[in-house]
Amino acid sequence: NDNAAMMFFLKDRVEVLRDHVNPDCGVILVHHTKKLSKHQVKEDPFLALSGASALRGFYTTGLILHRPDEDASERKLEIELRNGPALKPKLVDKVKGAWVEINPMNERLVRAEQGAKFDAERDRKGEVIVDILHREARSGRMYTMTLFAEAFENRSGLSGQTSIRERLNVLTTKGIVKFVKGDAASDLGLASDRSKYGYLCVEHMELATGEETVDPETGEVTRVHVRVFPSHYKCPQTGAVLPVENPAVWVYPEGGEA
Repeated sequence: NDNAAMMFFLKDRVEVLRDHVNPDCGVILVHHTKKLSKHQVKEDPFLALSGASALRGFYTTGLILHRPDEDASERKLEIELRNGPALKPKLVDKVKGAWVEINPMNERLVRAEQGAKFDAERDRKGEVIVDILHREARSGRMYTMTLFAEAFENRSGLSGQTSIRERLNVLTTKGIVKFVKGDAASDLGLASDRSKYGYLCVEHMELATGEETVDPETGEVTRVHVRVFPSHYKCPQTGAVLPVENPAVWVYPEGGEA
């Protein structure tokens, strides 16, 4: 990561080796990258080059191959030239063991198809989350956002914790999932929780109380369930957690109902 050491390696090792082999030849250096956010890569992909900045100022042509979309097989080839006109990035994919460039028109068609597929997958995950919250409550279990993500990571068709939290953030913004916290949670016998949101709640949720009832005619023993009403919701404009005006009436923000 030291600029002086990197420059010594480039000038006194790489250039010397090139001069011994063929002064007119080019040298390809393969270098590892560091982790950057998607936004940082989009703004300047060559920031991903690990190590001293001397490396970036030394080469005549730089190439970085990265995957903009983790769910797609295509890679984007970024090109940086020290001399000559700038070159646009290229979209490439591996076909039969060889890298081939994808036609930009094909890319738009592929993106449209992938967009529809990803939208359907996001909707499916949202439905799965709501169904799990219903079933778990019927078994006497309710979850905070963090505990739910931890408990169902890579289970029931869901992905990792980050993906689950992202879906929950969307569901709470749309009013499909709301919250039970404070006195409302205590009244249900739930443990005190200091999280911002409290426990997750969905419409028509019923919580098993731990008590049992016996049918006088059949003798069947069943668990007692109570309706769970939300006490708070997330404001779709500000993200603030606000009290519900009428817990018995489930209100969706405009365009929020699935």
